[in-house]
Amino acid sequence: MKAGRTLRRLAVLCGIGGLFMVLPLAADTPRGAEIANEQFDCRQLSDWEAPESAIDWFERSLWANHCYIFQARAVRIGIDGVRTLALSHDIQDGVEREVARFLDGPQVFFERRGRIGRLGWAENDDEALVSPAGVVRHLDQYYRLGLGSGERIANRSAVRLDLEPLDGMRFGQRVWLDSTTALPLKRELLDDRGRVVETFQITELQSPQLHDGSVFLDDVRSPPRQPWRPEWLPEGFVSQPVDTRSERHGEEVGHRIYSDGLSTLSLFVEPIEEGRARLIPGLHRLGISLAVVRHLTMEEGPIQVVVMGELPPRVLAQVADSLIWEAVSEDE
Repeated sequence: MKAGRTLRRLAVLCGIGGLFMVLPLAADTPRGAEIANEQFDCRQLSDWEAPESAIDWFERSLWANHCYIFQARAVRIGIDGVRTLALSHDIQDGVEREVARFLDGPQVFFERRGRIGRLGWAENDDEALVSPAGVVRHLDQYYRLGLGSGERIANRSAVRLDLEPLDGMRFGQRVWLDSTTALPLKRELLDDRGRVVETFQITELQSPQLHDGSVFLDDVRSPPRQPWRPEWLPEGFVSQPVDTRSERHGEEVGHRIYSDGLSTLSLFVEPIEEGRARLIPGLHRLGISLAVVRHLTMEEGPIQVVVMGELPPRVLAQVADSLIWEAVSEDE
């Protein structure tokens, strides 16, 4: 496989999940919500009062992402051009199913099944709790959430939220939410200079329906054994408890995802084998995604480190350069 193709596949793996703008969930109990037996009853949303502040609107949008069944058409505008997509979200036996399919350009189909996620791994028998309220409180430490003027998106009334980072370690966003359901209708990604680098917009939202039942929460997961870890991460970034195994790369490729609840980076570590393609060290750009590649010489042989995400290049480079190795006990 050519190195350029490898990098393109990594970009798809890292970025396509963000098309639904569904954010990782964190610890806490949402205001007005009742979580019992590790599940959330979506019918509660119809009884909640209308949000008033930016933080309340954002929390409501996270619950809406999990609880509404819908189909939609969307357009994605970025540095790499314009793409149109078909999106759908369904719930079957308490488990969510998301599908995204590009309608032009190279054929890309993405499907994800899962439950409401958790902020991090459970360590030392501590329970990793979960809820959008926890995500919002976590985000509030690193972003300034503001409420903008109302607009009309996809022939629906929308409320605009401004999410401005409090440091230079992450990108900001503007998000427009459907004023009826709180589903996201449009997102603009802003780089560290405030420039719009990507616009994702729903063009048609087909009769979203609130799920008449519950959505399950993910199981508590223990962190996997791994001989390496980044010694430095931007403040607020937490290792995500997700299964990163993929048919796109072999078992020899280590992959971890880190997020602050809004911005995400992926870290790949793999051995460099003789005769196999490798990526050129340095900074690579694939659309709005950036990747920093490093080659290191270890006792076991040369390895390749790739850090990818929609973050400032210096942040990705610092993560890549901070990687350290630790002994892993066989008893862990």
